[in-house]
Amino acid sequence: MPSRMLAPWHVLLAPLPADARVERKPVASPEQLAAGTADAIAGWESLSVNLSDPPRGLRHVLVTVDGDGTLLSAGDWVLVSRAEVRDGVEMTIHDHHNIGGRFEPDGFFRGTVWRTQSEQRDEDDDAVMVSSAPSTPTDADVDALRRLVADVMRRAPERA
Repeated sequence: MPSRMLAPWHVLLAPLPADARVERKPVASPEQLAAGTADAIAGWESLSVNLSDPPRGLRHVLVTVDGDGTLLSAGDWVLVSRAEVRDGVEMTIHDHHNIGGRFEPDGFFRGTVWRTQSEQRDEDDDAVMVSSAPSTPTDADVDALRRLVADVMRRAPERA
């Protein structure tokens, strides 16, 4: 696998590229709403951004808002893969970084940052987790997430 620079958006909480597209989708399906099983979340929507640079990495940003457009939760998930040779064996190392949680009515963010690494010896084998560490988001993490959320909400298409 050739080595090359990663796109700037491959970093957790990094600004989105200018051409990133936000998709707006209802949280509840029409079938759930018709059956009355999703009344509590009627009108809720997910605003998502999916970025991809195979085989190097993926990023998914997800924001959930209620029917009034009030922010409920947000997350940023990044997967970066790279090749390494260990003991003469080429393997793929997957670095997963994410932050996610909910925003309380008072504006407090209740969430977690995860950093996980897995290894995959062969593309047909399942990746094996090597390490996984949760941590509490720093104030800087929460500020960056708020900026990311504001950008996603600004770019979101109008409600249908």
